[in-house]
Amino acid sequence: MLMRTDPFRELDRLAQQLMGPGTWSKPSAMPMDAYREGDEYVVAFDLPGVTPDAIDIDVERNMLTVKAERRPVAKSDDVQLELSERPLGAFSRQIVLADTLDTEHIQADYDAGVLTLRIPIAERAKPRKISIGAGSGRKEISG
Repeated sequence: MLMRTDPFRELDRLAQQLMGPGTWSKPSAMPMDAYREGDEYVVAFDLPGVTPDAIDIDVERNMLTVKAERRPVAKSDDVQLELSERPLGAFSRQIVLADTLDTEHIQADYDAGVLTLRIPIAERAKPRKISIGAGSGRKEISG
């Protein structure tokens, strides 16, 4: 049998073990993607193994805060854990939102371990055409 080792994965695992799981006072970071799709911004967070009731989303002024907690699965007394690499504990991410986003109408969906937030662009920030009025003709400068 051929076994490959990845030193960076091992270093990552060791660092995670030394730092311990995230707590509410010192949460671990959660990976995310952010992009613009049409007239809204989309932010997707990876939260595999987190139940929807363990996710907390807050917006205060223009600060978006997402907190989540991955709890251990309840096991019976006759189960012996052989390997545990999936991190447990609290995860958090804060994002400063631009004033051009409509924070009153954020939509949140959670599917297959991915939390997706859709934040519409405010009407005042959308491009618009400005018409030019016809002037009253020539003007003279007198002085």
